[in-house]
Amino acid sequence: MLFGRKKRSIHNVLIVEDEPLVAFDTEHFLGDEGFDIVATVDSVADALNLIEGGAVIDLVLVDVRLADGSGIDVARAAHGRGIAALFVTGSCPTDAREFAAGCLSKPYSQRDLIAAIDAIDAVKGGGTPKKLPGNFSLFPSAA
Repeated sequence: MLFGRKKRSIHNVLIVEDEPLVAFDTEHFLGDEGFDIVATVDSVADALNLIEGGAVIDLVLVDVRLADGSGIDVARAAHGRGIAALFVTGSCPTDAREFAAGCLSKPYSQRDLIAAIDAIDAVKGGGTPKKLPGNFSLFPSAA
């Protein structure tokens, strides 16, 4: 397909974001891009319930600072279930590289978000990502 959407292995996305406007925009943008949004939640507790409850999730987009705790705990739980986690945050945690796939610094454009997801998808599929956005760090654990 010349102009069709690229096939991805990442389909089901969990959004963990406590800023309502960011959460709303991300949910609708990714839905329009063909992703299935498993849920959009604003707390560590709700995210952990979904992850540990067996929801089908390919990628967790998670902010680090949440009202009820740290998104690092969400990423750690996702990693334990074989689910990739992408931090979308104002301050990327350096101590989370072993269990997160990457970090996209806020503010970011929609194009940068898609490029970050595509990079994680490429690495998970054994490929090499294309040019990475300047505000994105791909971690070795992405594979």
